[in-house]
Amino acid sequence: MAFEFKLPDIGEGVVEGEVVKWLVKEGEHIREDQPMVEVMTDKATVEIPSPRAGVVARILVGEGKICKVGQAMLAIDEANGKPAPAEKAPPAESAAPPSAKSSPSAQPSPGASASTGTAAPATPAGKVLATPATRKLARDLGVDIAGVRGTGAGGRVTADDVRALQSGGAPAPAAHAAAAPIAIRPAQGDERVPLRGLRKRIAENMALSKRTAAHFTYVEECDVTDLMALRARAAARAQERGTRLTYLPFIVKAVCAGLKKFPMCNASLDEAKQEVIYRKSYHIGIGTATRDGLLVVVVRDADRRSIFELAQEIERLVKSAREGKARREELSGSTFTITSLGMLGGVLATPIINYPEVAILGVHAFREQPRVRAGQIVIRQVGNFSISFDHRVVDGYEGAMFLQEVVRYLQDPTLMFLEMV
Repeated sequence: MAFEFKLPDIGEGVVEGEVVKWLVKEGEHIREDQPMVEVMTDKATVEIPSPRAGVVARILVGEGKICKVGQAMLAIDEANGKPAPAEKAPPAESAAPPSAKSSPSAQPSPGASASTGTAAPATPAGKVLATPATRKLARDLGVDIAGVRGTGAGGRVTADDVRALQSGGAPAPAAHAAAAPIAIRPAQGDERVPLRGLRKRIAENMALSKRTAAHFTYVEECDVTDLMALRARAAARAQERGTRLTYLPFIVKAVCAGLKKFPMCNASLDEAKQEVIYRKSYHIGIGTATRDGLLVVVVRDADRRSIFELAQEIERLVKSAREGKARREELSGSTFTITSLGMLGGVLATPIINYPEVAILGVHAFREQPRVRAGQIVIRQVGNFSISFDHRVVDGYEGAMFLQEVVRYLQDPTLMFLEMV
């Protein structure tokens, strides 16, 4: 009889995950502890090894499908090295509970109603159908997802359903719920790639942020000539400590100084309780480009670290993220985020806030530009900083003053040390 492998508990609060990629095939011999499947929860991808040796008899949950903790994912025939007969295992689609059939990657059939205004149908285990991102939103907003009526395909609870209940309203109407999954006609030569894994999480989080936060962006230029000179002097010292000194540690320090003076920028809005949460820790997120998409690694207690300590921690986190080894706690819990494209920083951008934060700083390219100083035209190194705020929490004046404070420290970096920021 085939051994059924079930999705284990892979993190606190995790109830389900998305099967990103199977690393084995049906009929393939598999060794004990051999990497078997990649599963994504929130933003962290976990590689799960096989607990047994044998032959993969049947894959029960396909790529891009949602699998609940405790649900059978695949069957391993360890008795005689032969795949189990097909009739003994259900097809991949029907093996998973209804949540897999109505996962976000599935498209509703043409003309099907996306909402009936009734309670969401329950799975055999009595669990509500919802994606990990929607469940996380419900937890963040203090909403019991079991009491939310689903308006998505197959009765799935959507993010809009959660927010509607949290605000005391009814679930989104059918027209609104059905507005999102609009089919796009294919054209000759098109290539279609499933939206899954990290790219899918990014899409969900960006859409969530744009739907909830009232974005506004403020831009200021910064003369970084003195900062560049200081970094050049300190680079050799950093190299002695085995790390490379970029501008990011200085920017992180300046941001922490600004956040302490303007605490409304280091906050979150609890919509469920209608309260603004002022964060007393300074966990700075750093946008990091990886081969799979953008991740935000988190430098915890950044205000307590020296410039060199920040450089070492940022380098470690970025390397870990790009190698796919970042732990879940290193990818969550930020209170403010910085995003930079380095040499490709461009002139201006309007970054999207990293939910549930209320502000995100965009760093753009530093370039030689003519400036007037003491009545003389001189060449200075100048770059733009753009920052997006949630206008529900941060007023325009406060946001502008915050960025001006950050710029003040970067234009005269000795202030960071004089004031022990």
